[in-house]
Amino acid sequence: MARRKKIYEGKAKILYEGPEPGTFVQYFKDDATAYNAEKKDVIDGKGVLNNRLSEFFMKGLNHIGVPTHFIKRLNMREQLIRAVEIIPLEVIVRNYAAGSMSKRMGIEEGTQLPRPIIEFSYKDDSLGDPLVPEEYIIAFGWASQQDLDDIVALALRVNDFLSGMMLGVGIKLVDFKIEIGRVWDGDFQRLIVADEISPDSCRLWDIETGQKLDKDVFRRDLGSLADAYTEVARRLGVLPSNVTHAVKPHVIN
Repeated sequence: MARRKKIYEGKAKILYEGPEPGTFVQYFKDDATAYNAEKKDVIDGKGVLNNRLSEFFMKGLNHIGVPTHFIKRLNMREQLIRAVEIIPLEVIVRNYAAGSMSKRMGIEEGTQLPRPIIEFSYKDDSLGDPLVPEEYIIAFGWASQQDLDDIVALALRVNDFLSGMMLGVGIKLVDFKIEIGRVWDGDFQRLIVADEISPDSCRLWDIETGQKLDKDVFRRDLGSLADAYTEVARRLGVLPSNVTHAVKPHVIN
């Protein structure tokens, strides 16, 4: 069997050349990182869970007309995705104060914000992914004003979808981040949701207890990350309802 060509390797995923032009295979690793990779570990089964959860969210978005790069899941750890030109920004949507926002603004974690707040950070680990204003984004040519308007509209639609889905299973969507990619249909450009949507990229708290069900479990040494992600998958129906712990999870096809 021929070795696949690696296109890119990040902290949590690897991109390989896809079987058709304009496609990639996205592989989910078990690596867990925090604080710009200053804290690292390998969590057995994490990649399997994130692959399946990201598939679940991306398919749901596609179904309601929010375009994503997702084509199909190939196996337990891999997805076939559309190749996109990634805009070098993380798009952060906040519904409640938490994490860096609480530290910057002196707002108690868990405080509900008056409306969803969207922030942009420049994707550069060596700089610590700094927050950037729209003025920088336009001046440096990362995106146009029309792009930003479209990105905000996409982000708010993703927020509505995820918030409602999580509320239905007793989870509060505190915040999340997404990446946006450009695709071209002839001379026409479209913006679509790319990368992943998983507990790695969201803050998820149990509505009743406040228990954290996201990567803060790893960041703050609050217990088993595998257990937290398994609980999210179980509530959403991605895992059988009787599963409470899955070090090597068995997911529903």
